[in-house]
Amino acid sequence: MELKINNVTRYYDDKLILDHINAHIEDKEAIAIIGPSGAGKSTLLRLLSKIEEPDDGSICVNNNHLSEIDPEEYYKSIGFVFQAHTLFPHLTVLRNITLVLEQVHKHSKEKASEIAMTLLKHFELEDHMHKRASQLSGGQSQRVSIVRSLAISPEVLFLDEPTSALDPVLTQEVLNTILKLREENTDFVIVTHEIAFAKKAADYIIYMQDGKIVEMGDVKILEHPQTEELKSYLSNVFMW
Repeated sequence: MELKINNVTRYYDDKLILDHINAHIEDKEAIAIIGPSGAGKSTLLRLLSKIEEPDDGSICVNNNHLSEIDPEEYYKSIGFVFQAHTLFPHLTVLRNITLVLEQVHKHSKEKASEIAMTLLKHFELEDHMHKRASQLSGGQSQRVSIVRSLAISPEVLFLDEPTSALDPVLTQEVLNTILKLREENTDFVIVTHEIAFAKKAADYIIYMQDGKIVEMGDVKILEHPQTEELKSYLSNVFMW
């Protein structure tokens, strides 16, 4: 995966959220964006996925220049997992996955079912495939959301704090699923507060604070931070 972020700025109303950020990252498979609340992490992820547009600057994801590509075409090539799952509660787990494959990606019903059932089995969710999404636990719902995003074979999967609304047991379920992505060399970018997980799953770290990228580098920066800001953040995270 390659990300090029050039002088990107983003405002909400009159508040500066991202302040002229720059990064060029290449040949990485798993990037974790960390930092305190309000740092601009989720905003950056939404810009990378073209859910939002920057007010200034440019972004390129792999060979996709986001200012030039049609949003609908780009969305067909990426996956996005939100903080809270976005499953259709009245549909079955299986139908939640096949619906997108049939209607957006124009697969036949048979092919869509084959893709969905293969993935559900692979991620140990096949016992839930005929349940309505409303019958699932929070952790199961997020795992199905990840499977649904994977079903389209995305170039990159973006995950925005997928465990933020879950208790510790359900959090571990979801993190184990994401670790499986890492083992299978799926390219993904994740915003997370789970630093121990980031150490295990990511091969590159972006640390943000106050709308800026303060420090970034290979995952070893979590063991040997170079900036006082990252040192302070990590000491606070692990103080208990």
